[in-house]
Amino acid sequence: MAKFATFEAPEELQKIALEAVETARDSGKIKKGTNEATKTIERGTAKLVVIAENVEPAEIIAHLGPLCEEKGAAYIFIKEQKELGAACGLSVGCAAVAIVDAGKAADLVNDVAQKVAALKN
Repeated sequence: MAKFATFEAPEELQKIALEAVETARDSGKIKKGTNEATKTIERGTAKLVVIAENVEPAEIIAHLGPLCEEKGAAYIFIKEQKELGAACGLSVGCAAVAIVDAGKAADLVNDVAQKVAALKN
């Protein structure tokens, strides 16, 4: 677990989050990258933020967790940015993704948000 990650998400929950990103990419709206994710969190439009743990340097994404806490946005850390990039439809890794409109993934997003909230308590 990276030093900035405040909790460890189980492997199964990480897979559900990636599935939610894929489904939202096709039927809803996602914002890819740290800058876009930061903007959606600050505007209060992020339904779920998925952050990769293995980003170098870590300072690129270290602010996202505390910002999500401050704004009340659900977030989860996953192990590999390559997997996150693939879920976004990219051939390269992606540091962070914000789901703005879940589309058909609304149930998955709510499920992940509830399980993450239970993990943090």
